[in-house]
Amino acid sequence: MTSTLAPRALPALTGQDLCLAYDDLAVVEAVDIAIVPGRVTALLGPNGSGKSTVLRALARLHHRQAGSIALADVGDVDLLSARDFARHVTLLSQSRPTPGGVRVRDVVGYGRHPHRSGWRGGDPDGSAAVARAMDLTGTTAMADRGVDELSGGERQRVWFAMCLAQDTATLLLDEPTNHLDLRYQVEVLDLVRDLADDHGVAVGVVLHDLDQAAAVADDVVLLADGGVHAAGPPGDVLTGPVLEAVYGIPIEVHHDPAGRLHLRPVGRHDRATVGPG
Repeated sequence: MTSTLAPRALPALTGQDLCLAYDDLAVVEAVDIAIVPGRVTALLGPNGSGKSTVLRALARLHHRQAGSIALADVGDVDLLSARDFARHVTLLSQSRPTPGGVRVRDVVGYGRHPHRSGWRGGDPDGSAAVARAMDLTGTTAMADRGVDELSGGERQRVWFAMCLAQDTATLLLDEPTNHLDLRYQVEVLDLVRDLADDHGVAVGVVLHDLDQAAAVADDVVLLADGGVHAAGPPGDVLTGPVLEAVYGIPIEVHHDPAGRLHLRPVGRHDRATVGPG
């Protein structure tokens, strides 16, 4: 991994005045976003608000109608080849095709492609990077199993390991806790924090779970109605009035005795649960 960088460093990856659409249907307009070394930026918002589209645009996988995307020390990302860009930025997307008859170890190794001189070219750091990525994601024990034999949650961990093996300074994650049970949801979010805190990685992550965002993020970008509704630290953005305006339902917000932020949507049939005694 990259060496530790101080928080509040200059952004590693920025998007300015991004206008994104599908055919003639505008999704977001005039969106600014910065992914900063040593910090976790969470993109939140209702379905259709453009969270994943913005992330894919930052990864150069969605055409932008207007706006610019730049990397620190490089500048305009459009000047980079796909291989050079992949040495700087990794994206874990929501869905990936499952290759048949391919071992987990080999799939994780696909993440090393940008670092090879050719498809089968030299990569002196490759074996160590793959081993480290599998260890961090708890996939070492399944190294010789076929990916198509795994559960959805196990495959999600393998895709995450492949992204970590790519070993870039900027990591974009689109709903990385999907299909994972509670244990691995917590472990993935812990790993995201470790990457930012211990290795200075700039992390941008799309999440639906507001509690997860409050727990893992340094900065929150809340998207709604084609733009950024609010942005800033979780405590400033994740408030009852702001969230109710965006999601259209009451959301209770409180801090526990340790100062952690908790959020709970309140449905029509919501009722308190009273324990024994």
